[in-house]
Amino acid sequence: MGILEKIQDIENEIKRTQKNKATEYHLGLLKAKLAKYRVQLIEGSKTKSEKGEGFDVMKSGDARVVMIGFPSVGKSTLLSKLTPQESIAAAYEFTTLTCVPGKFKYNGAQIQLLDLPGIIEGASQGKGRGRQVIAVARTADIVLMMLDATKPTRQRELLEAELEAVGIRLNQSFPNVSFKIKKAGGISFNATVKLNYLDAKMVHNILHDYKIFNADIVIREDINVDQFIDVILGDRRYIRCIYCYNKVDQITMEELDRLAHEPDSVVVSCEQDLNMDYLVECIWKKLNLMRVYTKRRGEYPDFDDSLIVRNGATVEHVCHAIHRSLAESFRYALVWGTSTKHNPQRVGINHQVHDEDVIQVVKK
Repeated sequence: MGILEKIQDIENEIKRTQKNKATEYHLGLLKAKLAKYRVQLIEGSKTKSEKGEGFDVMKSGDARVVMIGFPSVGKSTLLSKLTPQESIAAAYEFTTLTCVPGKFKYNGAQIQLLDLPGIIEGASQGKGRGRQVIAVARTADIVLMMLDATKPTRQRELLEAELEAVGIRLNQSFPNVSFKIKKAGGISFNATVKLNYLDAKMVHNILHDYKIFNADIVIREDINVDQFIDVILGDRRYIRCIYCYNKVDQITMEELDRLAHEPDSVVVSCEQDLNMDYLVECIWKKLNLMRVYTKRRGEYPDFDDSLIVRNGATVEHVCHAIHRSLAESFRYALVWGTSTKHNPQRVGINHQVHDEDVIQVVKK
């Protein structure tokens, strides 16, 4: 029996099993086996060379946004609207057969937008070159999930399931769990909160299934079996996602209002150019980027050319953005902006900057 058949058997057994307190332990072990087989499936595909053109595109700009969706949902049209890049759009499915990169500028940041071929159900198992498409999604700063507003909501669930199967977690954070493998001493299990989905026996059995017999585990939040398996594997990608509903000009106002109020969702019409500015603004907010301006001694700040850094960046990150060797000769910095108590304020290399701060670096 191949890996695909084993995965199918376990998924069928999970569907058949009633979910209650008595079956929680059995379901937990099944999910552990399922995750292990999926990892083997992905690793096995890496060793085999697939025919056809690859989708690997060099990362450029300050951030990367990847569009994921079923065929004919408007990905190519959106790319052509937001960037100078032309991507073929037509009324038939699978118009785009390879990755088409584009780039647009917003608030001084260069944002790379990738138009990927439409994926089909079963993409995580390799159908329709789905693994290559999803592999590019793992490199994204944001996943822009393109959905057809005229079709049932099941399309979103199917796409989420395909991404989930290859270790992409959308709009989630890494579980607050400390997990360290050691050479001897057995398994030490501690929890600082009440656990409703895990217990010591289940943790031990899951670890033994992965051939881990010596480890220290401290759980600081109430997690489920799937999240604990993610911690063990350690190769999951936690990516922010925007659900973009296209073709809203073809649905009722009531349906439009319902979709617009869903979390992390934006409604647009690429053909009619409706709400495109708001979509770009949402992408900027999700990317969590900041603008920092530089200033030379005795001169005005350069507001035309900003440095783009991640939210929470320090003066050290700004120095690296200016030049990789600047941090070594750093003496102090003068900062103007909302991150200081007075303007200017002399700060050290660990000072955290805010959006649109002005910084002057003084070298030794």
